[in-house]
Amino acid sequence: MNIDNLVKNITPELFERLQYGASTGKWPDGTPLSDEQKQQTVQLVMLYQAKIAQSNEQFTIGANGEMIQKTKAQLQKEFNSENEIARFSEHDL
Repeated sequence: MNIDNLVKNITPELFERLQYGASTGKWPDGTPLSDEQKQQTVQLVMLYQAKIAQSNEQFTIGANGEMIQKTKAQLQKEFNSENEIARFSEHDL
């Protein structure tokens, strides 16, 4: 299986497990990852973020493999008032 097909077949649930493993060094059940598994897991997370995920995080990996850092203005635009749950003024608090 080529890498593009592998990444396309990662489900959101599997991606969460991979992210957990990459960030903690163990699987959700507590089983530790070997050094090789850690490297592969981090690579898969980065590939998935670059090719599949529409991330609103400040730092992501682009399709060309380069790190993308969003500006404050870009982040504010993404989190505009349409996405707000509630807004309070100072005298409401």
